[in-house]
Amino acid sequence: MQTEFAAELATLPKRIDSLEASVSRLEAQQFSTTTVLTGEILFAVSGVGGEDVNGDDIDANIFVSNRAELNLNTSFFGQDLLRARLAAQNTPNLADITGTNFAKLSFTGDNRNDIELGALFYRFPVGRAIVFVGVQGIGFGDFTPTLNPYINSSLLGNVGNFSGESPIYALNGGRGIGVEYRFNRAVRLSLGYLASAVNDPKIGLFDAPYGAIAQLTLLPTPSLSFGLTYVHSYKLSTGKGSQNAEDPFDGAATSTNSYGLEASYQVTPNFSISGWVGLINATAESNPNKGSDASIFTWAATFAFPDLGGRGNLAGLIVGQPPKVIENDVIGREDQDTSLHIEAFYRYQVANNISITPGFFIITNPEHNADNSLIYVGTIRTSFAF
Repeated sequence: MQTEFAAELATLPKRIDSLEASVSRLEAQQFSTTTVLTGEILFAVSGVGGEDVNGDDIDANIFVSNRAELNLNTSFFGQDLLRARLAAQNTPNLADITGTNFAKLSFTGDNRNDIELGALFYRFPVGRAIVFVGVQGIGFGDFTPTLNPYINSSLLGNVGNFSGESPIYALNGGRGIGVEYRFNRAVRLSLGYLASAVNDPKIGLFDAPYGAIAQLTLLPTPSLSFGLTYVHSYKLSTGKGSQNAEDPFDGAATSTNSYGLEASYQVTPNFSISGWVGLINATAESNPNKGSDASIFTWAATFAFPDLGGRGNLAGLIVGQPPKVIENDVIGREDQDTSLHIEAFYRYQVANNISITPGFFIITNPEHNADNSLIYVGTIRTSFAF
């Protein structure tokens, strides 16, 4: 057989050498990526009752809503992440029928189940820093520890919109850059600038509504953490405050300087306490009421009980005050009373990727007005993660 195939055998070494050269050239020039598809699906049966802020019975029935998100997660060298998220959802904003942001669900959002780009950002390490660059759907919480573990998750945690994190984290625009620098295990510094999406070259990133954050996070022990936060913004709406807190100056453009203290303590493996206080100092930058000042205050305490009743389960309890105007130069736009957000939920882990969470919250003195009657919201949320 060697004699019969002598000619072919003679050319084989040359072909192997040529193939090895081609493979080496391909390896040197290749653009290697790894893309992983992850996603989450949420179904909820919800209802709201009580009286709206006008004193009328809330005219609402039990409704079913959903949210679906697909994430394309791409890594170029193992430690970075390029994420493109496609999202569809149809959960209504309960503020539309109650007259207050205090009644909103944590997974509120309605694009009539049309598929949209929900988020697009790139995260990569530079020495001790982690850099985030986003063009859609990025928030301060993506690169800043919000220090509310277990609770802060619209898929698996809180059911009320207020209770996930301090409202001052919502004073951002959704696209820009953020950095978390880790000096060591116990000290981290987060910096970021996020502007609103304005596709006008005359406005761009720096003349649009924006938020800039600086937070020093301290972790003196593995179970204890603190955050000292400062946010400067040319944007006031958090989507979580009273009508006066969202617009203290009757429509004027507004700048803010906000200060926050956040803390979290893992008391035992099965019990965690977290909370925040936040102060927003707002200034009217245009008419009407140009030059007027207002102060807005918020706080919350959250309690988490992981693995209660079984591995993977979670019970949560939240008590707090949504943003309230405590001082205002504009007469008639202070909040005279105090509203409390009281929430409880229990997540039952059916399987590794499936959970069911019944939860409810009540709002006392809605809109910080003792003349308003109690509002209550309940939901049963089923979550799938894959």
